Amino acid sequence: MRDAGIGLIIFMKNKHIELYKHIKVVVIGGGTGLSTLLRGLKHYTEHITAIVTVSDDGGSSGRLRKDMGIIPPGDIRNCLVALSASESLLADLFQYRFHNVKDLEGHNFGNLFLVALSEVAGDFDKAIKECSKVLAIKGKVLPATLDTVVLMAEMEDRSIVEGETSITASKGTIRKVFLKPHTPKPQHEVIEAIKEADAIIFGPGSLYTSVIPNLLVPEICSNIKTSRAIKIYICNVMTQPGETDGFTAGDHIKTIFAHTGYAIFDYVLLNKKIPRQLLHKYKAQGAYPVELDLKNITDLGVNVITDDLISETDLVRHNSDKLARAILELTVKS
Repeated sequence: MRDAGIGLIIFMKNKHIELYKHIKVVVIGGGTGLSTLLRGLKHYTEHITAIVTVSDDGGSSGRLRKDMGIIPPGDIRNCLVALSASESLLADLFQYRFHNVKDLEGHNFGNLFLVALSEVAGDFDKAIKECSKVLAIKGKVLPATLDTVVLMAEMEDRSIVEGETSITASKGTIRKVFLKPHTPKPQHEVIEAIKEADAIIFGPGSLYTSVIPNLLVPEICSNIKTSRAIKIYICNVMTQPGETDGFTAGDHIKTIFAHTGYAIFDYVLLNKKIPRQLLHKYKAQGAYPVELDLKNITDLGVNVITDDLISETDLVRHNSDKLARAILELTVKS
């Protein structure tokens, strides 16, 4: 009976892969949330385009950005590794971080590889494409823009904070974020992917520093508006100290709509399971479960899908496979 059960699971997964393999998905975001989703999607379709934020100015990425004048490679590297055909020793190497080496302390091998490859290949875009071949990725990884941009925030007291790390570390309440310069240009491939997409996914990820910055590129936002793809927002499970303290799911949605100027997505995916055993750990960090204020969300004209979407280990994170299947199932039905 056990063998029969395993066989049924394999049969059902293969059936889903066959059903979903032609779906073209565009995923917009940054940080660990985007990588988590990509790890799930690559098992069902190869038609994946990750559009990645390029405003990171902290850690290894921030140092390389300052020293080399390039777009930050960290989130791009994470997405490349997440989409690699098999996360093997080579993928592990790309994630390796140097320790106890004076000049390399804190740097990531993959970041350095991308920077070196951009020098050899002639530009950063070519470096990403060559790195994609090295890792044999499924899909594409594209920066939202190849222009050098700085994320800015206007706080509730009207003061201006410059730089992603400074915004996150700020003690004030964020009123809005914007890019400097205001009108960076996206790559042609980014616009083509949006136009051809069957589904456009926003998040999961930090609201002000991972999701919204991509939507501040005017041509990205306007082309999403005219796209006929199904548009789905994946709301974070927990609030984020320094960004979304006290935010409900509806607050996340209203904030995105305020920045884009219109209702940019049709659906929101919400996790319905409360991770009670880990709440004390997150409470100590100032993070709490995002309240599901369903009436406020439906009043905004957004359709709500709730499901058990998380994995609980030492952290509360979305489960790659559950998330991918929820998105693809919704795409097929719509």
